[in-house]
Amino acid sequence: MSPAPVLPAALGLPLALVAGLAIPVQGRINGALGTALDDGIAAALISFGTGLVVMIVLTLALPSARAGALQIIPSVRERRFPPFYIAAGAIGAFFVFSQSLTIGIIGVALFTVATVMGQSLSGLLVDRAGIGPGGRRAATPMRMIGVVLTVLSVIWAVSPRFGAAGDVSAWLIPVLLPVLAGVLMSFQQAMNGTAALHYGTPLAATLMNFIAGTVVLLAAWLIRVAVAGFGNPLPTEWWYYLGGPMGCIFIALGALLVRSLGVLLTGLCMIGGQLVGSLLLDLVVPAPGTIVVFATVAGTLLTLVAIILTTLPWPRRARAPQTDGRG
Repeated sequence: MSPAPVLPAALGLPLALVAGLAIPVQGRINGALGTALDDGIAAALISFGTGLVVMIVLTLALPSARAGALQIIPSVRERRFPPFYIAAGAIGAFFVFSQSLTIGIIGVALFTVATVMGQSLSGLLVDRAGIGPGGRRAATPMRMIGVVLTVLSVIWAVSPRFGAAGDVSAWLIPVLLPVLAGVLMSFQQAMNGTAALHYGTPLAATLMNFIAGTVVLLAAWLIRVAVAGFGNPLPTEWWYYLGGPMGCIFIALGALLVRSLGVLLTGLCMIGGQLVGSLLLDLVVPAPGTIVVFATVAGTLLTLVAIILTTLPWPRRARAPQTDGRG
């Protein structure tokens, strides 16, 4: 086994932000595809299917990826990590499915807040339990302050869009799906990071994610077709099929970074990138009716401040010198 290098925070933090940039792009694509197909499961399956194709091509083309793929079966057989970790892609499938199913109902704003809340809280717990490859990381007061400030900042950043969600009774139940998806994402990152450590490359962990997710979604889609029939025909616009490649970016980088940054900080940085990416989308390719206001920009910047706070150590009080009783 060739362990992945531990990256310094100066490199890891920007990489995590870059990974987060891909999430709103994928969300916009998968949400639109789910609406076009009138089938959230089919949209998620297409996203995972295209991502799987990308990962197969990369695995065949790159020697390091091929070497990592050859370590998958020995790692599971020798129980280098819990065997169910190879099913981490099922969590990714659930996340993409929740994107495709709920964004059209509750909007991007509520979806973002719901996933951030779930991911921030569970990231703190996963680090405290030491589930990820970076070992145990204490839930210091500074980290808890960073989590609370992150959630509040995200709520502020997306608050101008809350009106688009409609009546509370219409989104209260659907919003539970992205909350659960956010909670599970921290566990997925920890599982992927551990698997990548034993494979020697995050590309092999990403490949397994797309294999597991595609299998789960294909089974779910076949059941749906048997019960309700096919949805709308496939759209011809090429950009509907870029959700999978976007997923390759943030899954691979997440698996690489959790050992260096921990699950919580990796998740928070990706949340920061997610908000920055959403802001850029609203400025460059705005959805109908989108207006960028002060709260959106200020909330995004405050989220980045919260991430920096999370990296700071909690100041320890100096202990008074002990005497031996002699003058």
